[in-house]
Amino acid sequence: MSEASPRPVIVWLQLTAAMIFAMAVIGAITRLTESGLSMVEWRPLVGVLPPLSDAHWQKLFDEYRLTPEFQKVNAWMGLDDFKSIFWWEYIHRLWGRLIGLVFALPLAWFWWKGQLAAWLKPWLVLALLLGGLQGAVGWWMVASGLVDDPHVSHWRLAAHLGLAVLVYGLILALVERLQPSSRLPTPAWLKRLSVVLVSVIFLVILSGALVAGLDAGLVYNTFPTMGDQWIPDEVYLAENTAHFFSTPAAVQFLHRWFAKTVAVAILVCWAVARRVPLAPAQRMPVDLLAGMAMVQIGLGILTIILQVPIGLAAAHQAGALVLYGLAVWTAGRLRQA
Repeated sequence: MSEASPRPVIVWLQLTAAMIFAMAVIGAITRLTESGLSMVEWRPLVGVLPPLSDAHWQKLFDEYRLTPEFQKVNAWMGLDDFKSIFWWEYIHRLWGRLIGLVFALPLAWFWWKGQLAAWLKPWLVLALLLGGLQGAVGWWMVASGLVDDPHVSHWRLAAHLGLAVLVYGLILALVERLQPSSRLPTPAWLKRLSVVLVSVIFLVILSGALVAGLDAGLVYNTFPTMGDQWIPDEVYLAENTAHFFSTPAAVQFLHRWFAKTVAVAILVCWAVARRVPLAPAQRMPVDLLAGMAMVQIGLGILTIILQVPIGLAAAHQAGALVLYGLAVWTAGRLRQA
């Protein structure tokens, strides 16, 4: 049976998870609008207030004009154009600070009031440390695009998103463990399979980050084939692993087939689980996971065919977080205390 905890602790963690989810969507929009390099300094403890004067706006724009992105890509921009990309990056960074406050301040309060179980405290400290690391990784990613090549490293983008997903999953797993529910014993193989699904969905999300970092969604916009081929020539022409993972077409190919394979695995898991006696609280996340897998595949196909429109691409990233969250929920519900 799950371990009960004061309701305010559960609500606090649920709010934190929701804010991380929103952060991932804001981050996707920031990337899709090519706004991520508009702020050229990392000021983690200051910079909460936005520019409030024309002089401050001009100063920030002058700093941006010195960057490779402006000089090689956006030299046409005026101050008003700069403002339109600045706001998304500003909101992205401000939201990250808000998550830190929403997590850290109640953590200190609940700890002081003795409302945290002993087993829970190390996990919460870990989440706090990973959240702080996430800010540093975000700047490490941005810094990669402030040099000669005005594009962030797709590897650093994957690390940034991957760390956010890990923290999101950790918080959801803690919420699940803290909420009591009626459960039936489940076969060991099914519990192991549910954990494997969490891991492989995480890897699919990382492959999607590589697609985003390389703008690989723009190279082949047909389905089910890539152009008129099932396997594009770029896959065969990759000289080594590093070249493969730096080739947009090859990375898109990998993401397509990885995602489809995982979706089939989820459906097989769902079909087999239908024959296993489960409590309603255990059956629900399994059913939702299978349904969401189909929705996510549909979002991915539409994103490719329609050449990565911002709203649809952001929805696809949000869908990935929903799918991952459902997998974490499923694994937690199938866990036998």
